[in-house]
Amino acid sequence: MTLPVTPITAFVVDDSAVVRKHLTELLVAGGIDVIGSASDPLFAWPKMSARWPDVVVLDVEMPRMDGISFLRKIMAERPTPVVMCSTLTAAGAETTLQALAEGAVSFVTKPKLGLRDFLTDENNGLVASVKAAARARVQVTRPSATAAGQAGALANRVPMDGAQAPTEPSTALGALAETTDRVIAIGSSTGGVQSIEALLTELPRTTPGIIIVQHMPEKFTAALAQRLNGLCAMEVKEAEDGDRVLDGRVLIAPGGRHMQMQRSGARYVVSVRDGPLVNRHKPSVDVLFRSVAQCAGANAAGLILTGMGDDGARGLLAMRQAGAETVAQDEASCVVFGMPKEAIRMGAACETLPLNIMHQWIGGWAQRIGKASRAAV
Repeated sequence: MTLPVTPITAFVVDDSAVVRKHLTELLVAGGIDVIGSASDPLFAWPKMSARWPDVVVLDVEMPRMDGISFLRKIMAERPTPVVMCSTLTAAGAETTLQALAEGAVSFVTKPKLGLRDFLTDENNGLVASVKAAARARVQVTRPSATAAGQAGALANRVPMDGAQAPTEPSTALGALAETTDRVIAIGSSTGGVQSIEALLTELPRTTPGIIIVQHMPEKFTAALAQRLNGLCAMEVKEAEDGDRVLDGRVLIAPGGRHMQMQRSGARYVVSVRDGPLVNRHKPSVDVLFRSVAQCAGANAAGLILTGMGDDGARGLLAMRQAGAETVAQDEASCVVFGMPKEAIRMGAACETLPLNIMHQWIGGWAQRIGKASRAAV
């Protein structure tokens, strides 16, 4: 006897009645049971308490209580997967990133123009996001860095590419400004904002250059880089075409464009280009990983983190076959165990590790590859 499949339940919180109506219709058409909606968190809480949903779809800007404050309340009192709805603006991107760092699983972006068309488009990503969120493991939110911690990270950072030199011995600056022949490539998707922040904030400024693809639209990757730059000892920036890969620097692929690594003489640089979607994504993790396999081979490390789908699994396999050391995040620490699962299934990962020790693995890898490079000289 086949047992009936219990539908996913969702609750929609948005101050616009039109938005609530269309989001509800989209979700119901996608097989999701919308058990209620509300115009703001204060109306939502008692309704949700009567029948708690599997997933909350939450607007960012609302009267009486904003989405971030309500998210914190949910995570503190009854942790539940939350999908944020944000307008595609720079300010909206910064707020949405804060929500992702506070524990939201994912987000969908609402355009300021053409909103009605977006709300009636069954391919706008909402249904897929809610279904993925229902399978997600809600992580305990990591405390935000204190002002002192941010100040310490900024004080320890070394400027790159023509920035004004600090008053430190030139020998130390020269060592950090040298082009590295080691590179760490990271790919992530759903749940990646929290994971990347947790990983990068543990790494010292002497870490080899890191290049990252996080599945996000444009504007959001710039806001992500800016946020991380204020939290990390390493310099973090949204990648631009021709940027060098350097020790102490993290380059994040811009939303809406692919990023590849290339060799320019003895240097590693990144190429940022438009192009078709790869594995339904732009930027694509596979595109980055394959270029690293070709350019760096055994001088690279590849990490595939939490995410839905299989983007990056084949590229990580190419890196391993080229001699790189490769790691997949383990199931227990993933928000969504999709991309790492596929990489493990293909034999692309040399190791499977929890997120909280990956910074230690990176430190060990940097030492091993550094000794190997010195021995070869």
